[in-house]
Amino acid sequence: MFDDLSDRLDSVFKKLRGHGTLTERNIEDGLKQVRLALLEADVNYKVAKNVISDIKARALGREVMQSLTPGQQVIKIVNEEFTKMMGSTHQELNFAATGASSIMLVGLQGSGKTTTAGKLARFLRKIGRKPYLVPVDVYRPAAIDQLTKLGKQMDVPVFESTTDMKPLRICQDATLAARELGCDTLLIDTAGRLHLDDALMVELEEIKKGINPAEILLVADAMTGQDAVNIAGEFDKRLDISGFVLTKMDGDARGGAALSIKAVTGKPLKFIGVGEKSTALEPFHPDRMASRILGMGDTLSFIEKAVEAVDQKEAQALEKKLRKNQFTLEDFKNQMQQVRKMGSIKDLLGMLPGVNKKMLNDLNISDKEFLKIEAIINSMTPDERAKHAIIKASRKKRIALGSGTSIQDVNKLLKSYTQSMKMVKKFNNGGMKSLRSMLPF
Repeated sequence: MFDDLSDRLDSVFKKLRGHGTLTERNIEDGLKQVRLALLEADVNYKVAKNVISDIKARALGREVMQSLTPGQQVIKIVNEEFTKMMGSTHQELNFAATGASSIMLVGLQGSGKTTTAGKLARFLRKIGRKPYLVPVDVYRPAAIDQLTKLGKQMDVPVFESTTDMKPLRICQDATLAARELGCDTLLIDTAGRLHLDDALMVELEEIKKGINPAEILLVADAMTGQDAVNIAGEFDKRLDISGFVLTKMDGDARGGAALSIKAVTGKPLKFIGVGEKSTALEPFHPDRMASRILGMGDTLSFIEKAVEAVDQKEAQALEKKLRKNQFTLEDFKNQMQQVRKMGSIKDLLGMLPGVNKKMLNDLNISDKEFLKIEAIINSMTPDERAKHAIIKASRKKRIALGSGTSIQDVNKLLKSYTQSMKMVKKFNNGGMKSLRSMLPF
């Protein structure tokens, strides 16, 4: 996400940093390119115009003109104004002071409400809540079945809705059922339409009036760009929504909806969907996103993902092994599995400051590569995993045959493993090396 915008801004800022001092003309030319980059990223025209105006007012002031590093100061201002444009700070979910809280998910058909309900259930459990999934789309039996299946997969209770029930009645009955089950947060997956119509809005208004939800979140498809922002405005007029979830952000290289939605509606973007897995829902942090767009990385999100994925006891045991240079191929495989839990390697590296974007563009790592590594290591004997040096030609042939791979694949893995071990030794000695050499591909 934001790849196109990031690339354009990177070239603009390289020019600005190349000047020892900046003139008013330099700054105006640079900001003109930033404005074009925002418009090409499908940012709302008025939003782009206003943010450039704010940046220009600050960039032509004393903090830039008298700075020893004026180019860096301009980038700092752009970072702060982008953060402000997207909402300044992360907005937490609201919950009722007493009793169970209801979170209504609204939006057009196909926007991703049902899968978002499942992802939100997982997120709520992670923060100590007890979610209850409530399917209210009585017009599409498949939507009820889909949410029921998601609930079973995640071991989250689901209210048994039927297509002959009234939506408001489902919500009221589900509230009583949640209390009996000890659940404190109802996730209400409402019906959608292919387009906005009055019948849909009236139904949603009735549900809102009947249950007084703590949150009304509009779920919108980020890939529809400014259409998502326009739809948000229409829903907000009728329902006074409390925030947004933008789905399919991983498939949107431009990101205009995420950049515009807060400035246009005044309501915060609370979550972004970045994939199909149940873990692929991220709280939206404007400051972190601004840093990622400007190539400064997002170290905090990287750390949070690592903390969630890594078992602390295993990490401590691994540290001891690393210090003693006892890191085996079995440990190597286990670490690959831990990394997979964190998400895409490309996305993870993109969160780190200073990582070369061209390197990331050339990086093409799929789950198949991880599965290939696991298959190769699983085809090894315990002795071979513990002592890689004994793996000679005949053993490589057997391992390749057993894993359905080639001898070249086995050699490639062993080479990556030995390079990683060399790096570990350098880390232990206080040295550093490029991130890429740690990748087993």
